[in-house]
Amino acid sequence: MASETHETPSAAGGRFTTTHWSAVVRAGHAEATQAEEALSELCGTYWYPLYAFARRQGCQPAEAEDLTQGFFSRLFEKGFIANADQEKGRFRNFLLTLFKRFLANEWNRQHRQKRGGYQMAIPIDVELAESRFGDEPAHDEQPDVLFERQWALTLLDQVMTRLQLEYVESGRATLFEHLEPCLVRDESARPYAEIARRLNLTEAAVKMGVQRLRARYREILREEIGKTVASPDEVEAELQHLFAVFRR
Repeated sequence: MASETHETPSAAGGRFTTTHWSAVVRAGHAEATQAEEALSELCGTYWYPLYAFARRQGCQPAEAEDLTQGFFSRLFEKGFIANADQEKGRFRNFLLTLFKRFLANEWNRQHRQKRGGYQMAIPIDVELAESRFGDEPAHDEQPDVLFERQWALTLLDQVMTRLQLEYVESGRATLFEHLEPCLVRDESARPYAEIARRLNLTEAAVKMGVQRLRARYREILREEIGKTVASPDEVEAELQHLFAVFRR
């Protein structure tokens, strides 16, 4: 994103960028290209949890796509966010609250706008979304809980995508391929000695590589969470909350 960034130390000693949800919140009623770009990037990343929420409410794929696009079209209207809530809070809570309100308003209309009538606010890959939605196991949990779980999974996917891209762009794609299973201590992961042999490295070098990979993963994770909260003080609490959803 080309907009200017401003960073302040986070409560945990990391860096907190204000070019995302915090920028949207601070923009208020003022016009700010930076805020628009930040909102667009956030929505472009986190559209799927809303799409899946609509599907679990009984919408068919075409309807879920149209409702999600319609919601984002409304979201990007000038002044809408500024007038929506005084206390924006965390982006995921804000987004789901407004989406529920939007769905209720749409379903209560006597004359529905024909499908495809909304201006496309962000690209939505319905084929990919349906493939992902179809792979999800059946749940008896509330849609709100599943939304948070999808949000957390999308966040982790974004972190892994960024991490892999960094390694690929720096010419370390093969190293990432071999070390990635070691991010999580899994008994099925190859022993360091075997990885060292495959990469023609020492075992000590592999151990150091894994340490650096894990450290960078944690850094990116905090950066991505920082994009979705309005204050650096919220990063740690949001991190703990999102991991807690997997233990429910």
